Amino acid sequence: MKGLDQPTKILVCEDEAGMREMLSVLLRRAGYAVESTAHLKEALSAVEKSEPYRLIITDLALPDGSGMELLSRARAKDEATQVIVITAYGTVESALEAMRRGAYDFVQKPFRTHELLVLVEKALEKSAIVSDNRLLRAALNKSQRKIIGQSPAMRRVLELIERAASAPSSVLITGESGTGKEMIARALHEASPRKDKPFVAINCAAMPESLIESELFGHEKGAFTGATTRKEGLFRAADGGTLFLDEIGELPLSVQAKLLRVLQERSVRPVGATQDVAVDVRVIAATNRSIEKEVALGHFRQDLFYRLNVIRIHLPPLRERREDIPLLAEHFLKKHATIQNKHLVFHPEVLRWLTQQTYPGNVRELENLIERAVALSRGPLITMEDIPMHPPATPCEQPPSPSLPELGEEGIDLDAWLGELERTMLLKAMEKSGGRQKAAARLLGMSFHAFRYRLKKHGLSIEESNPEDEK
Repeated sequence: MKGLDQPTKILVCEDEAGMREMLSVLLRRAGYAVESTAHLKEALSAVEKSEPYRLIITDLALPDGSGMELLSRARAKDEATQVIVITAYGTVESALEAMRRGAYDFVQKPFRTHELLVLVEKALEKSAIVSDNRLLRAALNKSQRKIIGQSPAMRRVLELIERAASAPSSVLITGESGTGKEMIARALHEASPRKDKPFVAINCAAMPESLIESELFGHEKGAFTGATTRKEGLFRAADGGTLFLDEIGELPLSVQAKLLRVLQERSVRPVGATQDVAVDVRVIAATNRSIEKEVALGHFRQDLFYRLNVIRIHLPPLRERREDIPLLAEHFLKKHATIQNKHLVFHPEVLRWLTQQTYPGNVRELENLIERAVALSRGPLITMEDIPMHPPATPCEQPPSPSLPELGEEGIDLDAWLGELERTMLLKAMEKSGGRQKAAARLLGMSFHAFRYRLKKHGLSIEESNPEDEK
């Protein structure tokens, strides 16, 4: 739109001459490049011969056919093309059917011009998002996104991905934090028949409980305070593709019940709506928790667990596939050396040391360590001098309390020192509380969710061991 070298292309197909002219003038004044026609045949010819339109506005009832055909042909050519349907009074059912077939929205005659312009703006925003997602999917197919691993454990994971990719069934990916669960989800999507459709991801732990229902299922305008516009929700955004629900164990019980219904009925009902909307979405969920334990404690619905756990993929921690550490280390070295415009290799001693560590933060921790080594390197060889002085501690280790550092001429890395102090206090609180995380959070004067966030930040994935802890 404004500021772009080429105006956004919009096609208007409307048989009423006055309406067609009004729409063309309105959109041109808003800065768009408009082509218009009164007949379906001409519109179909324009779609076939032209570069894809970002938006098409069409009446459903045309002299030589239905706008439904234009909708289908345009969306088949380019999924980024959005379609707004114009409908006369009494034909709302036809407009709803058009939306089920992929139309962005509909307007009913007569309509207000400013409302139409707002709808056009939102439809073009969605077109841009779909285009960006397509570019991202192409980038994900490149070598830097491939799954690296030759250990027997990772070969089993890769074999399971290959076998499960073509199935429509739900998948549950389990494993510690930092093992690469989202990468596995993307690999499943890219190897599936849905690869040309959206891959949409959400971290359930990062979304406030009051908003997560609206984010997943959408809402109608005025459904609640602050709902000034209609929102389609992530299920509808992922229609035809894959929805990745990360940290599914953090989903509130109230939302779990609604998610179960969506999986059973294959339809969503936006907040404030009275009708369901059909969706075709493959759900992939992931968690670093023991979901079976959460079910036993009453924190996770057993029926939802069965719906999600149709195919199970478990990602082993890095300490259980040490054969992959040198491969991953070389991959991350190449990646970050390229980013920082350096040419580096490992000293053999460094690779031996890397292979011996436990990595409570798993692959994410290994990459962080190597990125730091690349940044601190002084020559073409990564040596032990470029590696942090202390090896990573295991989740249950109690490191010594850091003493107050001397502030010498060279100064100190305050962020690193404070991070080590925070990690030490987390472990001290866990030890004092007997491993009960809520009690440990109270000892440190913070909320349970804030405490768990800090545990994950430091790679301290300590399993709950006492059911009373959650009461």
